[in-house]
Amino acid sequence: MSAVTPSHIKGIAAKQREYSAKILSRMIKIRSLSGDEEKMAKLLEREFRMLGADEVVIDGLGNVIARLGNRGPVIAFDGHLDTVDMGQRTLWNRDPLSGEVADGRIHGRGAVDQKGGLTAMLASFRILKDLGGDLPFTLFYVGTVQEEVCEGLCWRYIINEERIVPDMVILTEPTGCGICRGQRGRMEMELLIEGFSSHGSMPELGKNAIYKIAPMLSAIEKLNDTLPTDPFLGKGSIAVTRVRSEAPSLNAIPDLAAIYLDRRLTAGETPSDAQSELLGLEEISSVMRNHGKLVIPAYEEPSWRGTTYPVLKSYPAWTLDEKHHLIEYAGRCHTRLFDTNPVIGKWNFSTNGVVTKGIYDIPTFGCGPGDERMAHAPNESVAIDDIIHCAEFYAYFPWIVVGR
Repeated sequence: MSAVTPSHIKGIAAKQREYSAKILSRMIKIRSLSGDEEKMAKLLEREFRMLGADEVVIDGLGNVIARLGNRGPVIAFDGHLDTVDMGQRTLWNRDPLSGEVADGRIHGRGAVDQKGGLTAMLASFRILKDLGGDLPFTLFYVGTVQEEVCEGLCWRYIINEERIVPDMVILTEPTGCGICRGQRGRMEMELLIEGFSSHGSMPELGKNAIYKIAPMLSAIEKLNDTLPTDPFLGKGSIAVTRVRSEAPSLNAIPDLAAIYLDRRLTAGETPSDAQSELLGLEEISSVMRNHGKLVIPAYEEPSWRGTTYPVLKSYPAWTLDEKHHLIEYAGRCHTRLFDTNPVIGKWNFSTNGVVTKGIYDIPTFGCGPGDERMAHAPNESVAIDDIIHCAEFYAYFPWIVVGR
C-alpha cells in the first residue's frame, strides 16, 4: 500500500459527517442503561458487519468486538455502550432520547458519554475501509458494557475469558479531542455500625445506631482536607455519598446504620492505605472496635446476557508516562493532522483504563469527542466536528505506530 497522508485521511473523513450524525442520532434514541445494553450491542454488531469487518462477535458478557486486519501491532479502540439515566426531565431543554441534530451538534443522553466516541470509531472504520489494501496492523473496535457501574469489568472479561490482549488501548471517552493519559483511582467503602433496637417511646432501652455515626461524619469531612496530592493526577478525596439505617419499624430505635463512601485515590495511594487511615480515626475506631465493620462492596449484577462476573468495587489510579512513545506518537499524529500540538491532560472521572493500564499494564491513553463536563449532565450534546476530528485521529494513528 502506498503512503497514507493526513490529507488523504481528511479528504475521506469529510464525507463521514452525514453518516456520523445519523448513526449517533439512532444510538441516542436507544435507552441503554447498564445491564440493558442489548439493543445498542445489536446495533453496533449489525453496523460493523455491514461495513465489512473481518470478524464481529458478541462475547459472553455482552461486549461487541469487531476486528479489522490480522497482522502487525494490535490496537484496541474502546467505547462503552451504557449510559447513566436522564435525571430530572425538567432540566432538559430537549427530549434526552431525541437524538436531535441542530446547530452542528447531536443532542441527548450519551452524546458525549459515550456514544459520540463509538460513532467516531465507526467513522474511522469507514475511512480505513475506503483506503483499501492489506492493513499492516490489527484493530479491535470494542463496544463495552457496564462501564458506568463497574468500569473495567468488561476488559477483565475480554482479557481473561476471550484471551484478547492488545498491544495498546485507545479510550474514546470525551477529552475535547485532546489526549488524556491517566486518572485517579476510586473505591467504594461502607461503614456498618450496630445498635440495639427498642420501642421509639422508650429510647433509653436501646442503642441508636444513627447517633453512633454522627461524630464519624464530621471526622470523615475533616479527613478529606488532609489527603495527599499528586502534581499530575491531583488530590485524593473522600466523600460521604449515602447514609442509611435499619430498624424493625419507623417507631423503633435503629439497630443498624451505614455510611457509604466514595474514595478517590491519587498516585501512590492504595485501597489498603485508604482503609487503614479511615479506621485510624479515633471517632471511627472507638465505635468500630466492637460494634462495626468496614466493607468494600462487590459488583455482582448480571450483564444483559445474564452473565455475572463478581469483582470488588476498587479501581486503581493509572498514568501513562508523558515520555512514553505512544504519547509521542499521539502528539505526532495530532500535529500532522491539525497543525497544532494536542492538549495533554487527565480525566477527572474514571474509565476502563483502570483495568487495561491500572491492572494489566497495557499502554493506554484516550482521545474522544466532547467535553467531559457534559457527562452525566442535562442537555448533553456533542459537535459533529469533534466526531470527525477524532475519526481522523483513530484512522491515522495506526499508520504512525507502524512508521508510515
